[in-house]
Amino acid sequence: MSHGRFDNPLQAALAGVNDLYRSQPLAAKLTDDLRLDGRTVFITGASSGLGFAAAMDFAARGARVLMVARSGVPERAAAIRDATGNGDVEMMQADLSDLEQVHRVADWLTDRGPLDVVVENAGMASPRATPTPQGLEAMFVTNYLSKFVLIDRLLSDGTIPNSVVHGGPTSAPKPRIVVVSSDSHQGASAIDWDEFGVLKPFGVNGAINNYSYFKLILNTWAVELSRRLAPDDRVDVFVHVMCPGPVNTNIIREAPWMLRGMLKAIFTVFFRSPIVAARPLVYIAGHDDFAHETGRYLHMFRPKRMDPKCYDRTEGQRLWKRSQALVAGVR
Repeated sequence: MSHGRFDNPLQAALAGVNDLYRSQPLAAKLTDDLRLDGRTVFITGASSGLGFAAAMDFAARGARVLMVARSGVPERAAAIRDATGNGDVEMMQADLSDLEQVHRVADWLTDRGPLDVVVENAGMASPRATPTPQGLEAMFVTNYLSKFVLIDRLLSDGTIPNSVVHGGPTSAPKPRIVVVSSDSHQGASAIDWDEFGVLKPFGVNGAINNYSYFKLILNTWAVELSRRLAPDDRVDVFVHVMCPGPVNTNIIREAPWMLRGMLKAIFTVFFRSPIVAARPLVYIAGHDDFAHETGRYLHMFRPKRMDPKCYDRTEGQRLWKRSQALVAGVR
């Protein structure tokens, strides 16, 4: 049976507070001099929190920004255009727990590519299991499977220029895929293949447990993706993973009201604002420091290793095959 790092939301929140006191040796590397003029950045989960703050920062640095979110369309894109003076910001509405809508996002991007940077940021922590239109569990799909499907489409279509999957020319500078994850994946169990993709009921404590477990699955996929996009150690597309640390966002909006109030107090007092938390994401997405070696992981501005299970080649290959089979079975 699978299990995550934390048994309840309060335990996870307090661990986040502790993370704030760890050293951040790369914090000074991101400066206002970093420009992204001429680059197209696509970001999911971009209507609020970390995603919106990152989209604002990307636009302020001159990037063309494409956004997707469940809500806030199109007014959040308009807010970024007004605040930055960058008119090249577009937004699409989609619920990424629905795989049919994931494919519609891929179609939308086909007409707007090629993409230089893809930021897979969308995530959720639901207080209960919710079925998707395809009969899967929404939290599993949003936090992992939708990313597998979307990136597969973008690579196959050549929307992310690449020669490994699409067989076309790569762009210069080479594209980057940045996966926003969580350091809570550390210590989660190995992938339970008997229950992989199975819709099982859970409550609030099960949700926080699943959240870190799904992040371990996500990171295992990201490492495998980085291998596949760097054949013979020749990087075709860079793939990196980052954890923004504790962020004051609305990810707890669906929690029971009493728990929501308690966590919101912790978030407000101790957690970092999305604007601050987005800085390492902008750094890993745009700085030349991440254009030489693929598969890197940042915890805020601190480079580190993921859980060792994420680097297991056999598990990564098995995850890829099982994900393909799962997606094929629900079409």
